[in-house]
Amino acid sequence: MAAARTIRVSALARVEGEGGLTIRLANGKVETVQLSIYEPPRLFEALLRGRRSTEAPDITARICGICPVAYQMSAVHAMEAAAGVAVSEPIRQLRRLLYCGEWIESHVLHIAMLHAPDFLGYESGLHLAKDHPTIVERSLRLKKMGNEIVTAVGGREIHPINVRVGGFYRAPGRPALEALLPKLDWAADAAVATLKWVAGFEFPDFEQDYDFVALRHPSEYPFSEGRIVSSSGLDLPFAEFEQHFVEEQVPHSNALHSRKVTGGGYHVGPLARYSLNFDRLPLAVQAAARGAGLGTVERNPFRSIVVRAVEVLYAVHEARRIIAAYQPPDPPFTEIVPHAGTGAWATEAPRGLLYHRYRLAGDGLIEEARIVPPTSQNQGTIEGDLRNFVTPRMSLPEAELTWRCEQAVRNYDPCISCATHFLKLTVVHA
Repeated sequence: MAAARTIRVSALARVEGEGGLTIRLANGKVETVQLSIYEPPRLFEALLRGRRSTEAPDITARICGICPVAYQMSAVHAMEAAAGVAVSEPIRQLRRLLYCGEWIESHVLHIAMLHAPDFLGYESGLHLAKDHPTIVERSLRLKKMGNEIVTAVGGREIHPINVRVGGFYRAPGRPALEALLPKLDWAADAAVATLKWVAGFEFPDFEQDYDFVALRHPSEYPFSEGRIVSSSGLDLPFAEFEQHFVEEQVPHSNALHSRKVTGGGYHVGPLARYSLNFDRLPLAVQAAARGAGLGTVERNPFRSIVVRAVEVLYAVHEARRIIAAYQPPDPPFTEIVPHAGTGAWATEAPRGLLYHRYRLAGDGLIEEARIVPPTSQNQGTIEGDLRNFVTPRMSLPEAELTWRCEQAVRNYDPCISCATHFLKLTVVHA
């Protein structure tokens, strides 16, 4: 019988903070898998209590430097829901454009610099760039295109300052956005080239029977509107999220794990969005996805890199459509009068479903805040993936098994800001 061993990650970097990973192998099976997040709690929900509702978008944006738009949009929608206010169609379209920029820059960073090196045998994106400078240069230029959209609409690349409850402080003029169209024409070709590139990678045979959870809109591929649906049949308004999903503390992590009230984990993110909304993609993007070897549903988490590339192509197409039809909203925001109420909303961050709920006092001060990020919802699923992936591969050499475990974690887009080695694993033989 093979000797027992423990694969231990002393420190792994994620956008949510500091954590580790422990996989215990014994008696020919995987005994335990623990994704441990040991960074001290950041306490954003407590920090929001007593603050004005209008401050929530700027405060929550600081939760993440890669996807601040998602946090801002979840906050503004929740506040508007509490007030029973709907914004104008031009504001709604401008918000979708802002989301396009975030999806492009976040997905491309992950695809080219964080995940592709795993498939091609490189230690990091820097090592990849040495041998494939043209691909990396194209990727960085494509990422910059996303940043330029966020700047044009949001006022700056990171933690946009033009977003407010009810809309925007200022609406960009048509010339400012139309100046992006030639760059988006190039970006469309670059997105197709990126999709073809990643579709050619070699993927492990590893399909999982996930319960996908994502937004679904009556006519659009979802960014920040619609209903919460699942592959197991849920179809919920945002206000019912907490009736079906619950967070709980686990001994090995400071981060809460979200699970279904009926038991078991679920999967949020690009695979879930794509599999539940393939028919909402434009026909040209559907064709590109099929050409990349995808069906209408994708259950192999290692192929999430291909799905992300499809979403980049979609975001470029959607940005071009919005800009071509753009009419500046006048006024750029809807005035909202503070009053007591509760508002809940969910949007699709690049990494998956992001839920916000706020209870407001009559003067508009926040009495309670609840934020459930994608990482919280996927933690249990990541552990399940590792358990199921390692079990039939325990005989692999340690170096290869370690490499494959790194890939399995990175399937979920850890949003690391640097391109150096993600995981340092030490294998301790019992």
